[in-house]
Amino acid sequence: MALLILRVCFISVTAGIATLVLRMDLSGPSYLPYLIIFGTVLMSLGVIAVDVFTPRKQIEVVSAIYFGLLVGVLLAYILSIALTPLLPADQIQSGPIRLILGAILCYACTSLLLQTKDDFRFVIPYVEFARDLKGARPLVLDTSAIIDGRLADLAETNVIENQLVMPGFVLAELQAIADSNDRLRRARGRRGLDIVNRLRTESRVEFQLYDRDLPEFEGQPVDMKLVFLAKHLEGKLVTGDYNLNKVAKVHNVPVINLNEIAAALRPQFLPGETFEVRVVKAGEGPEQGIGYLDDGTMVVIEGGRHRINATLNVVVTSTLQTQAGRMLFAKVDDTSPVRA
Repeated sequence: MALLILRVCFISVTAGIATLVLRMDLSGPSYLPYLIIFGTVLMSLGVIAVDVFTPRKQIEVVSAIYFGLLVGVLLAYILSIALTPLLPADQIQSGPIRLILGAILCYACTSLLLQTKDDFRFVIPYVEFARDLKGARPLVLDTSAIIDGRLADLAETNVIENQLVMPGFVLAELQAIADSNDRLRRARGRRGLDIVNRLRTESRVEFQLYDRDLPEFEGQPVDMKLVFLAKHLEGKLVTGDYNLNKVAKVHNVPVINLNEIAAALRPQFLPGETFEVRVVKAGEGPEQGIGYLDDGTMVVIEGGRHRINATLNVVVTSTLQTQAGRMLFAKVDDTSPVRA
């Protein structure tokens, strides 16, 4: 409703401007007043049409253009005052010079800010408040997080609202892995490139390739470049690498560990609960069998050693959390039937 009122007011203001122009002493054909009125209204409708058909505007681009024009006009005004003794006294001769000077400065300032908008932050109180409210800190992706593949599946669930930033050196590393002579590494690299294409074409997330080189990158390995970039963008690092996780925390960079997310989303079983699991192999104990849940959690089944390849109902007896993950200890529920 607010936008509708704004657009109606804009059309009314432009029509009023056309009325003021008609009050001036104009010389020309008889249809000139109608041409001015319809031309002004069509111009306002064209501006509104451009606004309507570009609904998703990037605040950094809009801010860069706004501040570029503002600084350009201010510099042109100051410079024209400073050059007044050197300009012709005749306004007809000095006017075009001032206009050209203003156009050059506006273009130069706007171009500079558009090219460096990722390196500067435009401090607008409302924009900063909205960013803090939504927590829109960019997520910097490393090679392991991309090759893992779970991030692309997570992006399709509408959970991720932050911008995903992929550094150019990570893409180069993926390409090098995809060109490797080792068959397994080559398959992992190609899978990573496929994941990048999925994220790039996913309409529900904002994906950006960051190909700038910061001065801190000079002579640093890829892991340190990722840490420095996340700190520079004031974002979070998304990784599945244990060592990179520790290094980032040393530098006070927030980390999102995909393995920790997967562990947090695993179903929790309390002692006494029952569920079905397939025994796949024998365990270390004389009567133990080993099974796995869908999320990879290992289940040690007491009494399942001689029931390999059978699907059993088991009762949880205890759980154990280790650095490698969580283990469940269970025993066969003899009151339930066995499925082969």
